[in-house]
Amino acid sequence: MTQLSREIPPPRATAEHGTLVAALGGLIGLAVGIGIGRFVYTPILPAMVAELGLSKLSAGLIASANFAGYLVGALLAATSGLWGSRRFCLLAGLGGSAATTAAMGFVQTMPAFIALRFLGGAASALVLVFTSALLLDFMTARGRPSFNAVLFAGVGVGIAGSAVLVSLLSAAGQGWSMLWLASGLVSVFGAFAAAQMIPAEAATATAERSGSAPVIGRRLLCLIIAYGLFGFGYIITATFLVALVRENPDIRRLEPVVWVIFGFAAAPSVGLWNWLAGRLSIPRAFALAALVEAVGVVASAVWPTYVGVFVASVCVGGTFMGLTALGLIRGRELAQGDPRQVLALMTSAFGLGQILGPSFAGFVFDHLSNLTIPSLAAAAALAVAAALVLT
Repeated sequence: MTQLSREIPPPRATAEHGTLVAALGGLIGLAVGIGIGRFVYTPILPAMVAELGLSKLSAGLIASANFAGYLVGALLAATSGLWGSRRFCLLAGLGGSAATTAAMGFVQTMPAFIALRFLGGAASALVLVFTSALLLDFMTARGRPSFNAVLFAGVGVGIAGSAVLVSLLSAAGQGWSMLWLASGLVSVFGAFAAAQMIPAEAATATAERSGSAPVIGRRLLCLIIAYGLFGFGYIITATFLVALVRENPDIRRLEPVVWVIFGFAAAPSVGLWNWLAGRLSIPRAFALAALVEAVGVVASAVWPTYVGVFVASVCVGGTFMGLTALGLIRGRELAQGDPRQVLALMTSAFGLGQILGPSFAGFVFDHLSNLTIPSLAAAAALAVAAALVLT
C-alpha cells in the first residue's frame, strides 16, 4: 500500500502536470501557427526577391494578403457559426497553417502566393484566438495563470527555430521553394504534437462565460484601438528587417542571424512583461513595451549599423509578443460577455493594422527607396497606442 501511494502522484501534482502539458501544447501550437505560419515569410523573403525578382510592393502585397486572411479568420472566430468545437477550430487552424506553409514551395505566381498567404493568415488567426480563449481560462481555472508565459513563448520559439532552419538550408544552397517546404514539414509534425497535448477538457473551461455578447466600454474600446495601432506599428519592421539587412552591404553579414536574434528576444519576453505588469499594472506595462518597441522601429530605419540592427531586433522582438499577451490578457479581464468574442475583436483590429503596414511601406519604398517615413509613422502609432491604454 505504501509503495502504491508513492507511485500515484497526488491530485494537485497531477493537475499541475496536466496544465503544464496543455501549456506546452499551446506553445507548440503558437510556434506552428504564428511563429512559422506567419513569420517565416520574413527570413524567406530575401531569397524570393533575389530569385523571383519581386518588387517591394509585391512583397508587401503578399504580406498584406496574409494579414487580410488573419483579419477574416479573426472575424470568423468572433461568430458563433463555426462548425465544430473550439478545440476542433484550433486544430483545424493548425492543420491549415501547416498545409499552406508547405504549399508555398509548389507555386511561383503572385495570385497563388496571395491566395495561399491569405488562407494561411486565416488559419493563424484561428490558432491565436482559440488557443488564447481555451488555454488562458483553462490555466486560470487550474490555478496556474503564470503558465501563460510558457504558452506565448511559442511564437518566439517558432520564429527562432524557423530562422535557424532557413539559415542552415540557405547556407547549404537551397532555394526559396525548399525553404517553404521544409518549414511546412516541421509545421506538420508540430501540429500533430500540439493536438496530442491540448486536452479535450480545455474546451469546457470557458463554457460558463460564453454565449453573451461582449459589452464594449470606454477602457475596452481604447484597448482595441491601441491593439490595432500596435499591429500597424510593429509589422513594417517585422516584415522587412531581414530584407533591409541584405540590401545594405555594410551589415549584410548579419542576415543569417538577425531573425534568430529577433526570435530569441521574443521567446522569454512574455515572462518579462508579465513580471513588470505585476508591479506596474497591465496598462502601464503595455505602454512601456509600446514605447520600447517604437525605439526599435526607428532604429531599424535610421541606424543602419550592427548596433542599430541589434537594437531593432531586440526592442521589437522583445516586445511584440509581450504586447500581444498583455493585450489579450487585459481584454479578457475587461470582457463582460464572451471572452472569445472580445479576443476576436482585438485580433481583428490587430489584423487591420497589419494589412495597412506592409502595403504602405512597400509603396513608399518603391517611390523613395527607403523605409524611414513608414517606420517613423509606425513609431508614432505605437506612441499613440501607449497613450490610449493609459487614458
